[in-house]
Amino acid sequence: MAPRQAPTIRQRRFGAELRRLREAVGMSAPTAGERLGADRTMISNIESGRFGISEERLRRLGSIYECDDPELIDALSDMTGGRPRGWWDEYRGKIPPDFLDVSELEHHATSLRTLQTAHIPGLFQTEEHARALFDLFVPALPRLEVELRVAHRLTRHDVVADDRGVPYVGLIHEAALRMRFGGRRIAAAQLNRLLEESERPNVRLLVIPFTAEGFPMAGDTMMYATAANPHLDTVEVDSPIGAAFFDSPTQLANFRRRLDLVEQVALNPKGSRDLILDIAKDM
Repeated sequence: MAPRQAPTIRQRRFGAELRRLREAVGMSAPTAGERLGADRTMISNIESGRFGISEERLRRLGSIYECDDPELIDALSDMTGGRPRGWWDEYRGKIPPDFLDVSELEHHATSLRTLQTAHIPGLFQTEEHARALFDLFVPALPRLEVELRVAHRLTRHDVVADDRGVPYVGLIHEAALRMRFGGRRIAAAQLNRLLEESERPNVRLLVIPFTAEGFPMAGDTMMYATAANPHLDTVEVDSPIGAAFFDSPTQLANFRRRLDLVEQVALNPKGSRDLILDIAKDM
């Protein structure tokens, strides 16, 4: 089996959880490989996401690691085998891999929570708004790449709009609502789009008003993707050099707490819609 050259975030997430299970029983990777009847380096390659593993071997590792959480093993088993091609794979090699990792996380999430302090959530951006954002890149992006990024961003919307309708909570700072990317007309159309999306039964958009006092993660852009098993949740945080992903139990608990605190200072859904409407009227 040839190793994967660029494991996806889901493949790396799978390996990270197996590493935690192994380390919890104080077992070395070579020892685990020997007990599995595999090459001594196989465990390290699985944990890095470079190699896959069959469901049978995954369940054997669960036994070797004395895991007493059958639901976690079931969730991990669902991540084994050949990875089905996702819609985002058609963009592989054409736009940054971080974009595809975010799409994969959203696709497999059972719920999503996001925080945006300077931008409208990507899932709800209009075509013109998204294009205006990508046109601001320095150095300028090639026109084809701009169009590919826009098309990819628009398709991400399906995660909340298709039959599955993933539950979504979006925390948006008032500053992001008042930014006029592309000019007044495009900005107003974007706010009207947010108002429409806020009517979906699976979507809650909560605005953090300027009148709110300080709150955790002010200035951050992040996404909390809840998985089928809470041990497999993942957080993505934007940075100037690309996406950063977090998945340790302590990190996940801290991010959940921070989001809870931010939600406490945000307006309720009706108050949020009223403020969005007022800002749209002023455009």
